[in-house]
Amino acid sequence: MDFDLSADQLTLQDAAREFLDDQCPPSRVRAVSESDARWDPELWAAMVDLGWLGVAVPEAEGGLGLGIVELGVLLEQAGRHLVPVPFLSTAVAIDGARRAGDSGLVARLVGGAAACVAWCSARSTMHAVGDVLSGRSDPVAFAPVAEIALVVASDADGPAVFAVDLESVGRPAVEAAMDLSRPLGWLEFDAVTAHRLGGAELADSLTDLGAAATAAELLGSSSVAMELSVEYAKDRVQFGRPIGSFQAVKHRCADMLVDVEGMRSSAYWAAWCLDVGDDDRSIAASTAKTWAGDASKRVMASALQVHGGIGFTWEHDLHLYMKRAQLDQESFGDTVWHRARLGALLREKVDAGMSVL
Repeated sequence: MDFDLSADQLTLQDAAREFLDDQCPPSRVRAVSESDARWDPELWAAMVDLGWLGVAVPEAEGGLGLGIVELGVLLEQAGRHLVPVPFLSTAVAIDGARRAGDSGLVARLVGGAAACVAWCSARSTMHAVGDVLSGRSDPVAFAPVAEIALVVASDADGPAVFAVDLESVGRPAVEAAMDLSRPLGWLEFDAVTAHRLGGAELADSLTDLGAAATAAELLGSSSVAMELSVEYAKDRVQFGRPIGSFQAVKHRCADMLVDVEGMRSSAYWAAWCLDVGDDDRSIAASTAKTWAGDASKRVMASALQVHGGIGFTWEHDLHLYMKRAQLDQESFGDTVWHRARLGALLREKVDAGMSVL
């Protein structure tokens, strides 16, 4: 069995890397971070024109007719380049709208309407009575600039997914955040009428794709942090030798590689499972998010140690990747939540007499 990306997927990867190398260098990310908007509408429009939002949407519905693995390829590159646009959240919203059978919402999103996703955690107070939403969400990336919000809220039957037109009800203000390349806000509703898309099954699907997508983005940002560290270890000379020749630094770099490759395996396994509708797709998604969340923390910590004092400075790019990773680690469930979810999913298999391997 071949676990590598196919020739077409590698071509897509190369094309995405070349496009973002040109259109989204670190200097552009820094310029966006220092602006009031905190996002890049011009880059967003270019990505929409390339059809990125329709990568996993069938051609009959106006998409490219590819799949979730290809979406993962694009998300990895988005993580590598710290794209200051709501690509991940809008892609997740598109999948939710497709599963709900809302073709009008799918067309609007594929056409470039920016979306955010308010996932339901223990901290969220968002609840629904019928189609009326009230409460406060967790912090939501791109909520201050999104046109549409997909909100997971609890109702009488459990978790449910709702679509809210933020252009009608109003967008939240931009809140203070470490990651300045994405506007962050809290959705707070007081008896706001929303469109119910689905119940617990759709909420689970949204969680699966959100977790797998975030793992792919974390893979991208962690890969760059590792590469920056390796290059710095080759160039930085101390005691007359490159610091990469010292055993302690070698071990740091080797550990980063192990973590990044583990992230790659789990992220693309999750994407494949979601693509083919595998029975273990929820297990794969939670595994990917758990590994990526923990591994990215270790990679960023080691990258800081290898860089030494310069890694803490505003002038160096490393802090951009660290801050992006910190928010991604919490998005669509942190490692604690996904470990608990994994335990429950595996318990079901054990009780049914099935293998957990």
